[in-house]
Parts: sequence; structure tokens; C-alpha cells
Amino acid sequence: MANLKEIRNRIASVSSTMQITSAMKMVSAAKLKKAQDAITAMRPYADKLTELLQNLSANLDADGGSRYAEAREVQKVLVVAISSNRGLCGAFNANISKQCAALVKDTYAGKQVHFVTIGKKAGDLLRKQQTLVSDHSAIYDDLTFEAVAAIADELMERFSTGEYDRIELVYNRFKNAATQIVTTETFLPIQPAAEAAETTKGDYIFEPSEAEIVEQLIPKSLKTQLYKAVRDSFASEHGARMTAMHKATDNAGELKEQLTLTYNKARQAAITNEILEIVGGAEALSNA
Repeated sequence: MANLKEIRNRIASVSSTMQITSAMKMVSAAKLKKAQDAITAMRPYADKLTELLQNLSANLDADGGSRYAEAREVQKVLVVAISSNRGLCGAFNANISKQCAALVKDTYAGKQVHFVTIGKKAGDLLRKQQTLVSDHSAIYDDLTFEAVAAIADELMERFSTGEYDRIELVYNRFKNAATQIVTTETFLPIQPAAEAAETTKGDYIFEPSEAEIVEQLIPKSLKTQLYKAVRDSFASEHGARMTAMHKATDNAGELKEQLTLTYNKARQAAITNEILEIVGGAEALSNA
């Protein structure tokens, strides 16, 4: 009977776990809808603004904001690792850590690489092996454009003063609830439009002046680019967590079924043994 009691306790434990994972799945699904709508609405604007900036970058003169487009010999690199503050979302955070490690080992081997983290999990994973310049995990407490813009200002300042020669963003790009694409994106210097692209460069008329417009456009575009990356990661996090909790709920259900079957078999065997003992006792008494 002790064995039956142990199995019953395990069934109760699995049932409780299944209720928790199911609830977390529904919560993430609700949050995902809002986050997905936000990034879907923002992405066309951000992409068009980036395209415009890339087309204009070819015309930047020495005083027209070119400090953000200056291509230098890369010696010091700053990587912005965007993750989540919480776990239970599958390989979402581990993939960011792996991509950062690949940048250090392969892409920028022999260079000095430092990190800025957005999300506690990236900080926890990278702090042990890499140099962290700053952490902005609290941004998820109130995710607004203004809060992200402040981080972008910090990054632009570090680049324009020559503290770093290149700044990269590493984040999960949202595709759908089940798919998140680990993306490495150059934040600074501004990358000109690819010459191989078949798109025609725009013919722009500047008013009041090219330098003044570009000077205002560059910071706005960079802030929007960073905000889009954080929003992409935020939507990806909820998609990854919803998928992970869905799988966990299914696995818990299968385990519960197996335990229930094991319990029924053990209970049936115990009842059969009791019947056999009663029959054996009755036969012993009749033969006495």
C-alpha cells in the first residue's frame, strides 16, 4: 500500500504542475497578442526609416552627422545582448548567450568585446565570462520608447566619443509564436544601403538643409531601431514561453496518464493478492 500512496502523491504533484504550466501558457498567450500587435504595427515604420537613413548615409558630409557613420578599424566592440528577466521560455535566453559567445570567439576574435545587457538572464549568463559595461533589466518594468531612447543615447555617446568602434545588437527576432530568429544587427556605425540591391536610391530635396535634417533623423532612427529590437525580443519571449508551457503541459499530461495506468495496475495486483490470500486461508480452514 505504501507503493500505491507514493504513486498517488506523484499523480497529485504532476496534476498541480500541469495546472501551473497551463495557466502560464494562457497568460503568455494573452501577453503575446498585445506584444505581437505592437511589433507588427511598428516594424514597417522602423524598416522604412532605416532604409531612408541608409540612402541618406552616402551623402553625409564631415559635419552632417557622419560621426555616427564613421567606419573605423575595429578594435573595441560593444555588444547589446537583449534577453528576458524571467526564465521558463525554452532556449530563448540560452540562444542569446550562445550567439554572444560566437561573436567573441569567431567574428571578433582578438578584439576587445564588452557587453551591455537588457534583461536579467543575459546578465546572469554573460557576467561569469564577459565584461559587462551596464545592465538595463529594469526597462521591462515599464517598456516605453522614452526608456529605450535613453539607452540609445548612451550607446550613441559611447560610439561618437570613440570609446567603441562598433556596436552590435543581439536579440531574438519575432517570426511567430513558435519561431524566434536569433539576430545580430549592426547598430553603429550606420551601414549604407547595399550596392547590390536592386532598389533605386531616392532623390531627396532637403528643406531647410541636408545637415540639419540628417542631424535630427539619425538619432531618431537609431532610437527606433533599438526600440524595435527590444519589442521584437519582448514578443519573442512570450511566444517562446507560451510554446514551452504548452509542451510542458502536454508532457505532464502524458506522465499523468502513465502514472494513472501504473497506479491502476498496482491497485489491481494488490486486490488480486488479497483475494488469493483470502481464498488460500479459506481452503486451509476447510482442510483442517
